[in-house]
Amino acid sequence: MALSEEQIRGYISRLLLSRMRILCNHGFYGLLLMHMTYSIDEALDTAATDGVRIMFGADFLDSLTDRELDFVMMHEILHVVLRHCLRGADRDGERFNIACDIVVNSNILLEHQMDRQSITLKKYGESMHLAPDGKEGYEYTAEQVYEMLPEQMERKEGTRGGIALGRAKQEPARVKSPAPQMWDDHSPWGMVEDDDVIRDVWVKRFEDACEAISVRDPSNTRGLLPMFAQRLWEKMRKPQTDWRTVLNDFVQEETADYSFLPPDRRFDGSPFFLPDFNWKKDRVEDILFMIDTSGSMSDEMIAAAYSEIKGAIDQFDGRLKGWLGFFDAAVIEPKPFEDEAEFRVIRPAGGGGTDFQIIFEYVILHMGARLPASIIILTDGFAPFPKEALARGIPVLWLLNNEEVEPPWGKVARITV
Repeated sequence: MALSEEQIRGYISRLLLSRMRILCNHGFYGLLLMHMTYSIDEALDTAATDGVRIMFGADFLDSLTDRELDFVMMHEILHVVLRHCLRGADRDGERFNIACDIVVNSNILLEHQMDRQSITLKKYGESMHLAPDGKEGYEYTAEQVYEMLPEQMERKEGTRGGIALGRAKQEPARVKSPAPQMWDDHSPWGMVEDDDVIRDVWVKRFEDACEAISVRDPSNTRGLLPMFAQRLWEKMRKPQTDWRTVLNDFVQEETADYSFLPPDRRFDGSPFFLPDFNWKKDRVEDILFMIDTSGSMSDEMIAAAYSEIKGAIDQFDGRLKGWLGFFDAAVIEPKPFEDEAEFRVIRPAGGGGTDFQIIFEYVILHMGARLPASIIILTDGFAPFPKEALARGIPVLWLLNNEEVEPPWGKVARITV
């Protein structure tokens, strides 16, 4: 039987009261929940989010105590802010869903000082929160937990806390590893149009929430921000690269040169008219930054890449001019920027395979009238490297987020994620 308008208003009122409780008790989560739309979906058995809405089945909502409802609300918004809804397209769906839930539930458990009742629903028991290695899921990203999970998994009700691996290691050919029962519905993930806009919007909302918490009590930011948020925010705010040193190797000839205007004043009394080493301009120009947005690059990695470029702009006090583009198996047209404001409106796109060669082909075909002074590629490096001749003499820096890959040519710098 269809719900009446009065019943729906009552359900939505209860959800908004939950949001208010969370705002008072767990401010960071509450601020993020302010951006969501709430709805009752009679076809839904439990709860779900698509990155825009948080949806509840009426019967499921009726079954929840207020404390359980607050947990479910925090669970769904954490999927959104970690952008789980936009990731995992190239991974096994069930494994990735389980990995995401382990990470989300463990972070909520940590937020409640490891009180397991905070992640328990009476109908489903304690929600899974342990990675297969026995450690808490909050220590890992969803991708890291995903790699730990067995490829073949069986459903098993009543598993508490984590994944019961059983005897899979001893008998891999005959025994499949059981997986716990899940209570939330991930089927709406990836169904919203314009994922790139949603991704960019939530990066900004995340930053705004962190800033708001910081303004509220700058001396206690670490205590008020959840650990995962503190970790991500620090990476977004603090670039690891000394860009003045790095870029000097690339743009020295572009920014400085010998000139007779003015001459070297140290030799004013000399019969010789000697050139001086003069700064031609006070800007670092024509740097092409290319960010890898292929499927192997997590949102955290892309955020770190953004932070590095913002760090370059900051270190040059806004005197950095160039282009920012994205690539996977194709190049997204690089957009010019001259300051941080222009840089921030450039949105990421991609998500397929990785091809480095297309960057250099794009430069020759589309930027021939004004070639970059240097190309900086922010990537994990997991793709075949092209021949150096394709760079046409343009200096190239590979900024890698791991220690595993060693490019065969070009300069290399590394950041940790």
